[in-house]
Amino acid sequence: MSLSVQKRRFFAIMDRGSTIRAAAIEVGVSPNAGYNWVKKAGLAARRATPRVYSDVEKAEFFRLLGEQGNVSAVARQLGFVRVTCYKWAHQAGVFTGRSIDAQRDEFLRLRGEGLSRVDAAGRVGADKRSAHDWDNGIRQFYGGRVYPDGRVVSYPYAERIARVKRPRTTYLVADRAELEGLEQPIHERFLSLQEREQIHDLRHAGCSMRSIGRQMNRSASTISRELARNSTAGVGYLPYGAHRRAAGRRTRPHVSKLHVAGALRDYVVAGLVKRWSPEQVSHRMAKDFAVDGAMRACPETIYQAIYSEHPDALARQPRCSTRWARIRREPRRDPARRTKRFVDPMTPIQDRPAAVEQRDEAGHWEGDLIVGTLHRSAIATVVDRASRFLLLVHLEVDHCATTVSNGLIGTMNPLPPTLRRTLTWDQGAELSEHRSIAHATGLEIYFCDAGSPWQRGTNENTNGLLRQYFPKGTDLSTHTRDDLELVAAELNARPRKALGWDTPSERLDMLLSSP
Repeated sequence: MSLSVQKRRFFAIMDRGSTIRAAAIEVGVSPNAGYNWVKKAGLAARRATPRVYSDVEKAEFFRLLGEQGNVSAVARQLGFVRVTCYKWAHQAGVFTGRSIDAQRDEFLRLRGEGLSRVDAAGRVGADKRSAHDWDNGIRQFYGGRVYPDGRVVSYPYAERIARVKRPRTTYLVADRAELEGLEQPIHERFLSLQEREQIHDLRHAGCSMRSIGRQMNRSASTISRELARNSTAGVGYLPYGAHRRAAGRRTRPHVSKLHVAGALRDYVVAGLVKRWSPEQVSHRMAKDFAVDGAMRACPETIYQAIYSEHPDALARQPRCSTRWARIRREPRRDPARRTKRFVDPMTPIQDRPAAVEQRDEAGHWEGDLIVGTLHRSAIATVVDRASRFLLLVHLEVDHCATTVSNGLIGTMNPLPPTLRRTLTWDQGAELSEHRSIAHATGLEIYFCDAGSPWQRGTNENTNGLLRQYFPKGTDLSTHTRDDLELVAAELNARPRKALGWDTPSERLDMLLSSP
């Protein structure tokens, strides 16, 4: 069944009152594809009415669960809600936990046999996130992830959440308010919530203030002031109430000096109107007012005044903004917000075998994307360096790394091993999952230098030829897989001057038949 027929049947089922998931499963596509179709059509998703299961359906579920031992697989097979099936299993005392190591090993074995990530994950019953991690060599542990290069990333608050199970004598808590930031220790000179709990427990046990201070490595006067200032009449000292009262006293309303009208604000506004950067405004101010200490504002102060939510923020002044005219600051040095484009190290083109340069054997490919209007659609192009034979990879929904990875694997795996030697790509983020592609296809993947498209000259020239069929500024998602195959076949039958007027198909046959 072609994609267009599936779409028409999908929307016909939707018109009969079906949900997106049910309609997608009935026509044989993933629910994600169904949601994308509905979104592109501008329709609202229809919420499903709660399903009532009969005793017969429930009995059939437990029968299949006893045979297969996988709740998700049985739920998918019967078309039941997976969460409901897990609820039945847990209520019956049936826990089908499976060894993650065995599941991962089976997943990698299937990937090595050429299965796509989606198919391999479905076969072993793994979720999308776990399959992505296994493909890229990422291992999970309680509280974080370990990357192939040895980098360890801890989950935020994992350590505090784990404290729930610790004995009360540790005086550590995992209240949700703590996790949201209020009860996090600010500085060692301030009493934390944990210390206030310890003060409460030790005081309740009859310890003196000096004894409490010695045990907590605090002065007795600190304990005395804490009990005097933050106790509540009638009920005494309560740690959570005491911590809230202390936090309330700590806040001091402060207005930025650049939010107040005056000479300093006028100077900064005048500099920004002249398109000076905050750094230029700050340093020029110090030079123009060398003896006036009040005329000072560091670049960070100016940036905060620009991006502030205050009604008098500098960005709200006419013709007063930063050079890039952003509406909010873009973090540049926060490692949690700015991650590497490639987790796995890239193999540079300089390490590519010298035989690739000779163009004497087939199986050495160059690849890239041609993108459509507003970068919303794309087609992956892969061309053989020796024969100029072209393969076009259909990217149905988007051109993210996962989509490109699955598309390349599905296109390259049917080829014989002699045609799967190397692949050269640029440093685009769409190939950030190159490790899984290499593992599944056996290709050695090499990356060009940044900003060096001539290192993939064959592919760049082929992409220029493809623009006859796919002009710039058009929506490439309208072309089906069959359309791409027709275009590739036409180009592969076109005689080339570089091949002595042979066609790419003829040259490829010649290379494969030569000893």
